[in-house]
Amino acid sequence: MSARPNATERRRLEVEAPPAAGRLDAWLAIKLPDLSRSRAAALIAAGQVRVNGVVARKSHRPEPGEIVEVEIPPAEPTDVRAEPLPLAIVFEDRDFVVVDKPAGLVVHPAAGHASGTLVNALLFHVQDLSGIGGVLRPGIVHRLDRDTSGLMLVAKNDAAHRKLSAALKSREIRRRYLVACWGHLREDVVEVDGPIGRARVDRKRMAVVPGGRTARTRLRRLERWRSADLLRAELETGRTHQIRVHLAWIGHPVVGDRVYGKGREGGMGGTSAAWSRELARRVPRQFLHAAELELEHPRTGEKLRFTAPLPPDLAAAAEWARGASGG
Repeated sequence: MSARPNATERRRLEVEAPPAAGRLDAWLAIKLPDLSRSRAAALIAAGQVRVNGVVARKSHRPEPGEIVEVEIPPAEPTDVRAEPLPLAIVFEDRDFVVVDKPAGLVVHPAAGHASGTLVNALLFHVQDLSGIGGVLRPGIVHRLDRDTSGLMLVAKNDAAHRKLSAALKSREIRRRYLVACWGHLREDVVEVDGPIGRARVDRKRMAVVPGGRTARTRLRRLERWRSADLLRAELETGRTHQIRVHLAWIGHPVVGDRVYGKGREGGMGGTSAAWSRELARRVPRQFLHAAELELEHPRTGEKLRFTAPLPPDLAAAAEWARGASGG
């Protein structure tokens, strides 16, 4: 692995007239886009910001003509260990990375998964992280479930992380998935609008519940199989398990979903019963893949589009389903 930057960076700024923000931490976050407001506040608290040569307080309000000097120490090493795990990098520049996450890979280290995660792999493969919040770590912009494969955005610095996260929140990033569901949608295009929150009985599950967070998913049928559909699902919002919960709610759970669609193939009757059992056998996990991302580059504004084909496990199941459906 290449060396990380280890020199303290020094910035010298003159306050414009009139200042563009109130408190010093907010002003610094505007003037230095690579610093978040919380990071600027931490530097002020650590005595690394001076105004006219005097150590500043966070409550200080910049005045026109003042000279602000900032010392930005190198990002501190994270306590997460870099691991040489296989990782498919679709795109990388100095601001962010797009990875094609395999199924079975947990995103963040947590209880029961202290190692072997996407973050461990990123720390090994990405050589020029400038860190998030003063820590040498990747900035996960959005997550995928452990058993969902496909494209993920990862920021390499605070400025990119803030811009990409804001774009995601304002629905400027388009995320499209390939998903197989049991049964057939009533129409080729369906929009599902149902608020999602914790299930009343099992708090580990999500459900469409009154008072839940707004959640909207657009579904388009791409292929009609014997007793299942292959869909393109586009997220308008990004709630936990959103596609899985919405499809289960409208009576068409994701093929292979052990939480929201377990045993659904057993309900198929007639000539579809054997076909459904065989498809279920061939799908090793939930048939859900993040296949497409569209966004504007956080630094240049360039419009970008990334795609990832179905991985071999789902591609093989889909090929069987087409052939066995007569299509």
